[in-house]
Amino acid sequence: MLGNILITGGASGLGEATAEAVAKAGGRPLVIDVKAPDAARLGAVDHVLADLADREEAERAVRELAQRAGGLDGVVTAAGIDACGPLSEVEPERWDRVIKVNLIGTASVIRAALPYLKASGGKVVTCASTLGLRAVSDATAYCASKFGVVGFTRALAAELAGQVGVTMLVPGGMQTHFFDGRDEQYMPGPDAHLNQPEDVAETIVFALSRPHGCEVRELVVCPSTETSWP
Repeated sequence: MLGNILITGGASGLGEATAEAVAKAGGRPLVIDVKAPDAARLGAVDHVLADLADREEAERAVRELAQRAGGLDGVVTAAGIDACGPLSEVEPERWDRVIKVNLIGTASVIRAALPYLKASGGKVVTCASTLGLRAVSDATAYCASKFGVVGFTRALAAELAGQVGVTMLVPGGMQTHFFDGRDEQYMPGPDAHLNQPEDVAETIVFALSRPHGCEVRELVVCPSTETSWP
């Protein structure tokens, strides 16, 4: 049994697919997002609305869900945003928000969850990106945030060894609403073959379900024709 799994960004995209996969595997998904989960797809999922760019708001949401559920057995930090464009043209507020949500939000949620995870001997799965290992133009905010998640997760794994399992997921492109609203030049090309988020979510459940002391430390899951990997 997976137990209580807190999922950020659990109302859409990979987070929503993960919440669904956790429930199918017998776990209890607990969602933090800026919008409510789709009840038609996920049912009555326990959730708290919160903006991960606000550290205190994020920490409150973690504590509230953990207390409602009676503890946490895992955390998946699937929330993420982007701000495409040259550094000189992206509004500073939008650029900063990417760092706050993707990197600082990840750290804030895990920090607040640690007392519960240490008590349960639980697991953390962070979501980096192939662009956390390979940089491209017009993605300074996203690459900076995801390179940060890579370093943060590797350090966290060393810090929590033997106490909390830590997995870094490195996903490639997925067929989600993540690309909605972008300028055409920043959209996946017509020949792009993106993964379905449900398929990636299954790998997250696999990492969460390893027995105590057995960890998947890093997991790259990308389309076979992914251009940003390796």
